[in-house]
Amino acid sequence: MNYGLIVVNVLIFLLTYWPHETSAGYETILRPWALQFQLIPARPYIWQFVSYAFLHGGFMHIFFNMFFLYLFGNNVNDKLGNIGYLCFYLAGAVFSGIGHTVIHFSSSIPTLGASGAVAAVTGAYLVLFPQTLITVFYFFFFIGMIEVPALYFIVLKMIIIDNVITRYTSQVAYDAHLAGYAYGIAAMLGMLGTRLISSSNFDLWAMIRQWNRRRQFRDVVSSGYDPYTGRTGNKQIKVKEVKSPAEQQKDEKSKELRSEISKRITERNLPAAAGLYLELMSHDSNQILAKQHLLDIANQLAGDNKPAESAQAYEQFLSRYGNYEYAEQVELMLGILYCRYLNKPTLAIKYLEAAAKKLTDPGQLKMCQDELDRLK
Repeated sequence: MNYGLIVVNVLIFLLTYWPHETSAGYETILRPWALQFQLIPARPYIWQFVSYAFLHGGFMHIFFNMFFLYLFGNNVNDKLGNIGYLCFYLAGAVFSGIGHTVIHFSSSIPTLGASGAVAAVTGAYLVLFPQTLITVFYFFFFIGMIEVPALYFIVLKMIIIDNVITRYTSQVAYDAHLAGYAYGIAAMLGMLGTRLISSSNFDLWAMIRQWNRRRQFRDVVSSGYDPYTGRTGNKQIKVKEVKSPAEQQKDEKSKELRSEISKRITERNLPAAAGLYLELMSHDSNQILAKQHLLDIANQLAGDNKPAESAQAYEQFLSRYGNYEYAEQVELMLGILYCRYLNKPTLAIKYLEAAAKKLTDPGQLKMCQDELDRLK
């Protein structure tokens, strides 16, 4: 669809562009029959809010519009589909035309060009692919190329510099551009937020949600919650609070052990990570690792034939991450450890019964039921 729009724009340009002087002595760039399709803010007709976007005032005008439509449109087309992209493009032309008309409602100067619709597509690209690197060719005192994230390139160069700072330097419909950008950004954020289109971990909506999670985390921590120990205090920790040398030494040791555990897990050296975890627990049993790290270590301890230590790790995991989507498998593992290796039938029955209510795998469910039958 994006290629189709480019072809249609070029064909209409070739059919309508005709620089000439009228009989009244005025210079115009369109053939007489095409003049009615320009958008005139003082007296607009409904069809002009679409038709003006397919007219252009010169070869450089259409070249740059089609270049940026090609640059940003293909990926947006892929995301929205052909029909969705066509509707979005036409709506971008309409909204940018409305924005220009509202601000210049008394002007009789005709407006034409796909810039507003292209701005809407560019705004959509900013939301969908903000972290994509764009290679920019530049020449100032020297010539070179630089890669810039789309978020910064579009916001700083195309919106602020091209449409805010330099808006009084030429006869360009800057307000139509800004209205197009605003529509493209708002519409795409709305579609992502309402899940009309699927989000990814790299779009602007995901970046906003990540920022919000970090903000919430900072608020929780500032209220006294310690994410490493899971303890919550009524007193907010202040920067000027002084700890004893022994407490400082203990904190430094815990931090060092946690760092080493993460390093070993990253290296997939789980036996070493499990050994460091046991050292951390003997140093400070209130320390809690990240969810996947703690689960990996618990599994490693079970595989190393250390039932008591692995049961402790699984218990700690369930107490901190009880909403884990596969918690029933952890409960099954705890039930087996307490039944077969640690001789604690009461705890074994507790975890096996909890697991039996949620297990869906037939093999695991049969194993769980067999253990319960044996205990009872």
